[in-house]
Amino acid sequence: MALHPYDLYDTRSLLSEEERAVQDTVARFTDERVLPIIGNAFDEARFPKELVPEIAALGLLGATLPEQYGGGGLNSVSYGLICQELERGDSGIRSFVSVQSSLCMYPIFAYGTEEQKQRWLPSMARGETIGCFGLTEAHGGSDPATMKTHAKKDGSDWVLNGSKMWITNGNLADIAIVWAQTDDGIQGFVVEKGMAGFAAQEIKHKMSLRASVTSSLFFDNVRVPEANRLPNVKGLKGPLGCLTQARYGITWGPIGAAIACLDEALNYSKERILFGRPVAATQSAQLKLADMARRITMAQLMVVQLGRLKDAGTMAPTQVSLAKWNNCRMAIDIARQCRDLLGGAGITTEHCAIRHALNLESVITYEGTETVHQLVVGRELTGINAF
Repeated sequence: MALHPYDLYDTRSLLSEEERAVQDTVARFTDERVLPIIGNAFDEARFPKELVPEIAALGLLGATLPEQYGGGGLNSVSYGLICQELERGDSGIRSFVSVQSSLCMYPIFAYGTEEQKQRWLPSMARGETIGCFGLTEAHGGSDPATMKTHAKKDGSDWVLNGSKMWITNGNLADIAIVWAQTDDGIQGFVVEKGMAGFAAQEIKHKMSLRASVTSSLFFDNVRVPEANRLPNVKGLKGPLGCLTQARYGITWGPIGAAIACLDEALNYSKERILFGRPVAATQSAQLKLADMARRITMAQLMVVQLGRLKDAGTMAPTQVSLAKWNNCRMAIDIARQCRDLLGGAGITTEHCAIRHALNLESVITYEGTETVHQLVVGRELTGINAF
């Protein structure tokens, strides 16, 4: 039996029929709609927002949320497969879906009132209302507890002041889930586009995630009604709970990027003739290709088990950290090696390896840097917090 080059342990056989159908649907969308345009979008530093209605129509926004709120009612493994297939196209497309689903729809669902859920979630699932997630600040980075953005109660409103940095979807967003210090701990607020004193400024000159919108958010005495406060969580566990949801998707996404790079390098190395034989006929190339397939297969086995744990309600944040660390490192290493196998051709965006390599510089950094996740695992092992 011939083994699949990107799935040497046949992890697809571990999936249910529904999970395979979800993967196939998103894979077809990526092949037919994303791949033909994404190279140019990256070159032009343009998010292809024309794809949003199609993404929504496929049920990819809030896919795991209950159907009564516009979600798809899918399990966690299906959501992971969505992330994997979208990132096979581009990290920017997967980032859009991750932010909308895990960082914006999830906190409204988990921490909001029934009125808030009914007000926003169905339109977000339809792609009619776009969200962004305001946690990171310029000085804070990996230490969100030091955030300076604050909200003060003033009558029946809250007055919000501060700023946020590196916010995906910021200039696209109709609403922002903003986390701020209050006299009663960190709390979340739904800030709406058009509220006086709220502004978004797109960050330019990026060499990574160019097919994605990244922004700074500014709050100058923004009056937010009490009805827009998420009442069912206080403290850092609110935003960190959202990040665990999003990080779970990120454990799957880079596998897609790595598969895209390996597929390209494998085909190129069979066609490229050097010194009278294909590059793929050399030991050095086969060693590299074999190692890539090994690492992708290990990552696939890890995320399927992680997804099963999540669906069983037993997933621990440390397990997410281990998978994010392993799989992002795997993918960025593979992207760089594939770029090398392509030789000079590898530096152009006519091929995908350099684009994925550049994107993964962001993916390995955001929602917990590699070092942070290593220290999370270290703390689990030793019982000592080394942050």
